[in-house]
Amino acid sequence: MPLLSANLNVMEKACIKASKALIRDFGEIEKLQVSKKGPGDFVTNADKRTEKILIKELTFARPDYSILSEECGAVEKNSEFKWIIDPIDGTLNFLHGVPHFAISIGLEKKNEIICGMIFNPITNEMFYAEKGKGAYLNNSRIRVSSRKKIEECILVTGGPILKYENKEIFFREYEKVSRVVAATRKFGSAALDLAFVACGRADGLWERNLSYWDIAGGIVIVKEAGGTISDFKGGKDYVDGKNILATNSKIDKDLIEILS
Repeated sequence: MPLLSANLNVMEKACIKASKALIRDFGEIEKLQVSKKGPGDFVTNADKRTEKILIKELTFARPDYSILSEECGAVEKNSEFKWIIDPIDGTLNFLHGVPHFAISIGLEKKNEIICGMIFNPITNEMFYAEKGKGAYLNNSRIRVSSRKKIEECILVTGGPILKYENKEIFFREYEKVSRVVAATRKFGSAALDLAFVACGRADGLWERNLSYWDIAGGIVIVKEAGGTISDFKGGKDYVDGKNILATNSKIDKDLIEILS
């Protein structure tokens, strides 16, 4: 792995340590499908256990940094830095024994993500980037795809889960996008979807109803790989607005026209 900065090194150590318990937990999922306890509670505990390890490691290394995490919420401290943590992005995949989920960590400075790391412990793929220093997958530099024709592109999305309202909006968007692109995919992890855009496995991503911790780790990775991040209108309201468009920077106009 290329020489990491101090903050990325902290993030890597936290991910590796947390992943050991997570891999063990994932190995128990099949047994839990028929247990009286049921897998739901187990996954909740796995989320909390992973989060606890991450927070412990990150806080030990950077005790003055604030924290925003999916399970524990916000821990505010007197610092311009903040860790944004998703202990298991792709929880439903984890629950069903699908090896496509990730630990995601973003480091924010003055409301801007400056470092990001997304780690799939099952495939041992670690995507990471720091502002101004490029994006990487394990030992290799990554770049977004070079496709310019929308009809040749693969798009990824999340789509509505059972509890979401206004599902018809997504279904209309999905139909409109599917009519003009080569294919659409739904893998079940927004963090890894962003990582796939960054390394060229997908040409773009659009998704609604995302929380900050879903995307924080991937924002800088996509940007440092040469991609663009915006809301559906091409603006910067993708955090508060919760609708994100990430592309290889060459198909933005086409997708904004479709989505806006």
